[in-house]
Amino acid sequence: MPSPRDFIHGPWRAVPVLGITQIIAWGAIFYTPVLIVPLIAAERSWSMAFSMAGFSVALLVAGLVSPFVGRSIDRYGGHVVMTAGSLIGAAGLVAIGYADHPIAYFAVWIVLGAALAASLYDAAFGTLGRIFGAAARRPITALTLAGGFASTAGWPATHFLNEAVGWRGTYMVYAALLAFICAPLHAFVLPRSRAETAVPKEGDATPVAKLLPSKGLPFILVASAFAAYAFVPSGLSAHLLAIFARSGIDAATVVWIGALFGPAQVGARLIEFSFGKDLHPLWVVRFALSTLLCAFVMLAVLGVSVPVAAAFALMFGGANGLVTITRGAVPLALFGASGYGRLMGRLAGPFLLMQAAAPLIMAFVIDRASDAAALALACAFAAVALICFVVIRRPA
Repeated sequence: MPSPRDFIHGPWRAVPVLGITQIIAWGAIFYTPVLIVPLIAAERSWSMAFSMAGFSVALLVAGLVSPFVGRSIDRYGGHVVMTAGSLIGAAGLVAIGYADHPIAYFAVWIVLGAALAASLYDAAFGTLGRIFGAAARRPITALTLAGGFASTAGWPATHFLNEAVGWRGTYMVYAALLAFICAPLHAFVLPRSRAETAVPKEGDATPVAKLLPSKGLPFILVASAFAAYAFVPSGLSAHLLAIFARSGIDAATVVWIGALFGPAQVGARLIEFSFGKDLHPLWVVRFALSTLLCAFVMLAVLGVSVPVAAAFALMFGGANGLVTITRGAVPLALFGASGYGRLMGRLAGPFLLMQAAAPLIMAFVIDRASDAAALALACAFAAVALICFVVIRRPA
């Protein structure tokens, strides 16, 4: 474990810095649309589908610019790129309050898409990889412990601010947090050091870890696995609670069930941080996806009831918590720390594109088929991800 001094003067101070900024960034940009976009649609007399499409555009843009963001982190450092992401996000949140024309509205979401790519987990993981090199797995896990509270803090804060100052005022408050807390922390407190690649000395008998090439079939399998998995949390976060409600569970209980997701994520990450440091991340992600598939089977066999839905939320939350860690840890273990930021950017592209498409695809399946068919589709994507990770063979 790092000493307290490392969290103040050493590279480990990146973890609390990014922990704070991740909670703010996720809460300000990613988790607000579900509560604020309906208010925008009602005020401007736009359809809900049109209004929410702006957020989908932002995710598409984030996927397209993520490779550039990753390369920039490798070259300039997270203290430069993530500072820019915070300032761009602040400008976008201010502008959305004045974007009354549909074209201006979508233009603002394009700006916010760039901010998403430079502010959230992929940028943070790339920054930690640059700072810690091959030893970045533990800092990544520690960061996700803090990030797991983003929805727990973000949704209640957004609801409170909407009631107090309206949706425009809410976005102004979040813009101020990004500009005056996140940007200075990234610019002035985030470590600027870069891990050096260890070069074995002559006569050194210590074995050098072998790595897979970061191109060709191994990279395609990893990218395909995480992209396939991206469909599951994105699609379920948009539709799962509504599916439970249509199955006969009352609204208050549905909300309570949804609240189990966040603590389950954090609990699973805490267990991994405490006991999983010697376990290869491939085994962690295989276990997580197997647990998720068991949850889908349980839901299909037993049907939707309060105990089953609660158990599904806990299993889904725990699995997602572990997969989030492995998004940073698996590429590091398989491909190494060299060019890690660029690698994370390449992996983030298809992940974010699938994340953008999933809610729309799930809605189409629900409308044209059934809730069960939509859940089966999400289960199929989870199975594809597991198959890809099973096929991958780690280097000796």
